[in-house]
Amino acid sequence: MTKSLPPPVPLPSPPAPQAGVSADVVLAGQPIPAIDRIKLFSDKQWEDFVLEWADSLRDQYGRVERCGGAGDMGRDVIATVKDGNGAWDNYQCKHYKESIKPTDVWIELGKLAFYTKRGDYTYPRRYYFIAPQGAGTKLSNLLKKPEDLRAGLIVNWDAYCRDAITSTQTVELDADLKAHIEGLDFSIFDATPPLRIIDGHSKTRWHVARFGGGLPPRPTPATPPIQPGDTETAFVRELLNAYSDHLKQPVKGVADLAQADDLSEHFGDSRLEFYSAESLRTFSRDTLPPGEFEKLQEEVHSGIRDEVRGDHADGYRRVVAVVKTARTLPLGGHALHGRMAVRDHGGICHQLANDGKVRWVK
Repeated sequence: MTKSLPPPVPLPSPPAPQAGVSADVVLAGQPIPAIDRIKLFSDKQWEDFVLEWADSLRDQYGRVERCGGAGDMGRDVIATVKDGNGAWDNYQCKHYKESIKPTDVWIELGKLAFYTKRGDYTYPRRYYFIAPQGAGTKLSNLLKKPEDLRAGLIVNWDAYCRDAITSTQTVELDADLKAHIEGLDFSIFDATPPLRIIDGHSKTRWHVARFGGGLPPRPTPATPPIQPGDTETAFVRELLNAYSDHLKQPVKGVADLAQADDLSEHFGDSRLEFYSAESLRTFSRDTLPPGEFEKLQEEVHSGIRDEVRGDHADGYRRVVAVVKTARTLPLGGHALHGRMAVRDHGGICHQLANDGKVRWVK
């Protein structure tokens, strides 16, 4: 007798997409939270990320450098304590799929003991294990018990350190090395939670470039002082030369513009533009990796070159034409585009003049 088949069970329908999906989501998909994104990093990207995060600790450190790679002697990111008479902290990067365990750190402790005994470097003030999944419960508990950690290193030396510290020799735990280990301070070790690192990294200029999320609001540009400052000297001189060329008489200083209302107004507008662009430079320095603002300046410079070289009645007319061209340049591909104001376009022209890259009078 043939058994009857059970009635089909309807499969649940997939959830309906949320209404109002943004263009960004359609283009790039749903954003990945930073705590999940760090798990996708390569080993090198992880060390780069930790080095960037250390920049948020600049009030503590006078210098931060990366040593990761062959020959690092168990040091990945070194941070020298500011005014600390050579004291330093080590940030050891461990990019594993799981939280780190005691068996993951014996070799690092062994390297530290071996190389400090040999005199390759001094013993650090603090030593932090940095991993995207953090430290597991067993290691976290062990790090709180320095004497148990020391004992664990000694017990596990042959299994994890003897043949792994260096490829050039076997490192036996002889009496001298054991005595050195017994004299070391094992309370310096800790594991930094990944969320704390992400929070610190969010305050650095590398965060948006690595995780996205958009730039913060831009502060209001400073108002120019009544008298031009030292940072304006070159571009102000270029403007005065342009006015001299236009008036066909020397314009030696700002006071000489008192009888030329249009030029005096242009001079004031130009200084507003310059200070606006300077504030954009500062904003870029605080929120984007190094070199991004210089890329923007080069884009503007490339866009105005033909107008600078063009025929103009005088230097003043060249300034006006060049700044007008700069305002029409398509700069939408640059990271700062959403934070740029109209004045910034002209201000970058004046920055270029200030740097000697643009001359208004030939």
